[in-house]
Amino acid sequence: MEEGGFKIEEEEFLACCGSSQFATEMAKSPPFSSLGEAVTAARDIWFNKVDVTGWLQAFSAHPQIGHTPPPSSHSTSAQWSKGEQSTALATATTSSLQELYQWNAKYREKFGFIFLICASGKSTDGILAELKKRYPNRPIVEFEIAAEEQMKITELRLGNLFSTKEKDPSPGNVNPTVAAKKVEEDRVSIIGGHLSAFEISAVKTQTPTRTRPPITTHVLDISRGSPAAGIEVCLEMWKGHQPRPVFGESTTGGWVFQGSSTTNSDGRSGQLMNIVDAVNPGIYRISFNTGKYCPGGFFPCVFIVFEIRESQKLEHFHVPLLLSPFSFSTYRGS
Repeated sequence: MEEGGFKIEEEEFLACCGSSQFATEMAKSPPFSSLGEAVTAARDIWFNKVDVTGWLQAFSAHPQIGHTPPPSSHSTSAQWSKGEQSTALATATTSSLQELYQWNAKYREKFGFIFLICASGKSTDGILAELKKRYPNRPIVEFEIAAEEQMKITELRLGNLFSTKEKDPSPGNVNPTVAAKKVEEDRVSIIGGHLSAFEISAVKTQTPTRTRPPITTHVLDISRGSPAAGIEVCLEMWKGHQPRPVFGESTTGGWVFQGSSTTNSDGRSGQLMNIVDAVNPGIYRISFNTGKYCPGGFFPCVFIVFEIRESQKLEHFHVPLLLSPFSFSTYRGS
């Protein structure tokens, strides 16, 4: 596909998602002029056009968490898998890896496919905790969760792919819109905290001076006076056609996934994005799955939307959530 967008072959889409149905449908789509367009199409194809067999094919294309990709795997996909699991392997111990292998085996025996999670930025302990939490799920529930995790991985890899295309000066890969506007975006921000250390070094060679990501959060259950553990958290950035979301208008497809995690025993989320010195200015949204934490509460989910300005890109943004079953509040912390 060349006209009006990047030249992307079916084989390249197959590296992003191991389903041949997905790759074929993406290759048949009109050229994508932006990552946002590709992600929107990918979600529609994955959830509405790829069947159960295609989902299972994509799952099986991944190495088991903690394992090396098999020699038969797609070379680009295998390289990305290693990068995505780099944090887990760097934080692993002999005992934690052994426990992870054992739980992986239990999971596969129960559900019939490997445990799938977007592992980028997650420690071995964090992955193991998520595996144990999901293991009691009914198979139909877990199948849907695995499909959502596959989509997160696919979005990450599409970001990698578009980053490569935008750096490729060949005529078929020149995006006319980007060229006309002379937009120089930091590719690190597009795929958020999911670039591996190896991939980041190829984009940005300076060593960050921060010791934590520029955006963090924690959740406090004020009805109990204690941290809220086990709440799923997701960070997104606005990348819609409008420079900012317009109140009252549909914003479907405008938010681009940056990272996700689950609050620990202290109520703090894991790493939602990469540790970089300068965060990209823009509008961000943190989503909290409060309904799962408090099923009898009034709020099934909570969204916090905030803006980081150009003059603030070197600052830290801690955005906590104070939660009770029938109220919530937030503030900018430190």
